[in-house]
Amino acid sequence: MAANEIEIERRKNAALDAIRKAIGAGEDESGAPLFISHHLEEPEDSYWLKHVGSARPEPARVLDILELKSYWGDENSDGIDTFDFSLPGDMTDYVISVRFDEEGQVESVQMES
Repeated sequence: MAANEIEIERRKNAALDAIRKAIGAGEDESGAPLFISHHLEEPEDSYWLKHVGSARPEPARVLDILELKSYWGDENSDGIDTFDFSLPGDMTDYVISVRFDEEGQVESVQMES
């Protein structure tokens, strides 16, 4: 794996950890908890049955199926500083966007469209 691929994988894992922590804290009303609570009610039961095996999954199960949709860097950035995750398929246009600071540490976790 090239150095850039290693850093992308490290940031992807750090981003997923930050999303899990945000869900566990439950205090953030604009990021991961909002994404999860909104999407637990939107899809048909058949969507959840297909992807998690339950018509009404626990929030942690929703986290287990998040997919990396894209990653990119700001034009003023030297690297890749934003990772967008969402649910499988075309169920939603919303993403959980995780941004990294210049030192490669998670800066923010937000829901975006």
